[in-house]
Amino acid sequence: MTYCLPEHISPEIFLRDYWQKKPLLIRNGLPQIVDMFEPKDIIELAQQEGVTARLVKQFSAEKWQLKRSPLSAQDFQQLPEQWSVLVQNLEQWSPELGQLWQAFGFIPQWQRDDIMVSYAPAGGSVGKHYDEYDVFLVQGYGHRRWQLGKWCDPSTEFKPNQPIRIFDDMGELILDEVLASGDILYVPSRLAHYGVAQDDCLTFSFGLRFPNAADLLDNVNKALCQTLPEFDLATFNLPFRLSPTPQATGKLAPAMIDNMKQQLLDLIANSNQFDKLFQHAVASAASTRRYDLLETEEYCDLEEIQEALEQGAQLVQDNNCKLLYLENPLRIYANGEWLDELNLLEAELLKRLADGGAIDLDLLTTLAEETEDPDTTLDLLLDSICNWLDDGWVLLS
Repeated sequence: MTYCLPEHISPEIFLRDYWQKKPLLIRNGLPQIVDMFEPKDIIELAQQEGVTARLVKQFSAEKWQLKRSPLSAQDFQQLPEQWSVLVQNLEQWSPELGQLWQAFGFIPQWQRDDIMVSYAPAGGSVGKHYDEYDVFLVQGYGHRRWQLGKWCDPSTEFKPNQPIRIFDDMGELILDEVLASGDILYVPSRLAHYGVAQDDCLTFSFGLRFPNAADLLDNVNKALCQTLPEFDLATFNLPFRLSPTPQATGKLAPAMIDNMKQQLLDLIANSNQFDKLFQHAVASAASTRRYDLLETEEYCDLEEIQEALEQGAQLVQDNNCKLLYLENPLRIYANGEWLDELNLLEAELLKRLADGGAIDLDLLTTLAEETEDPDTTLDLLLDSICNWLDDGWVLLS
């Protein structure tokens, strides 16, 4: 799949001039999404068990109402004139939609959050707001008018006593356009935006975000608690050396705290083991999904998988999975877990998939014949692939 960028804007130009700096309108940037869904599909999906959805009702400029999933058919009765329903993590329910992430492959996939869809009838909106993540807004059905305004920050004040984060002041508008099916609007993080449905419309939000400090510290702590054998963490278990001064027996002096903080920072800055630990923590955080995987009782059949490959099927990444890798040495992470039991060939295959590649039976056969590992046969590779399919890491395309 080709990237969704205009011909005159390369990935390098986009990342240099637009990413987190200014918006970009791309007409007909993703025509593949047109007519993939209709409004009734999203309304029905919002009512299914296990779906993360929100129903936003607007009765007036000052009266909004929010209902979170589970939603039922009754929730969609006696609605006001202006309302919206939003469904998160849509790639879990539509692998075909998930494959459209490849159109945004110029952004590292570990930054992907999820695909959200918003349905609204004419006049429907979720108010003027900003997000703490970058987003590509893709019109999949109907039309929506978008206005972009000021840059915001954590000090930006929202309207009080409302169930959603909205404000009135958009500042000076820098964009005011109506998107038709297939159009894309890139909105950088913290840029105020306001979308209003012009008719029955579906807007798909391809959201991207970075881990925050809390995520990384939490994963550092998890790694320390796991006592991974690959990391020599003995230094981190040694008590700090302090030179106390006379003080009240119950007091923890600020100077002592500052001293421990400095020793901790010195240890972090000068420890090769911490560098390895931090790499692991970042990879774990960056590959962690915000939403639980959909549980299924269906398991793949090895003979069916082999037959599908023999008939020309290809193995691709399931874009419902966050798959990434570290190099030197090669380490694969999927959905927050380090896959430390892979052999080298298995790791190379998953690396290829993480980079957007596809694998067919000819390639599997060739790699199995060329490997120097006597325990890596085609049958064993197919057995591993069957497990990957069950775990939701890969798909047969």
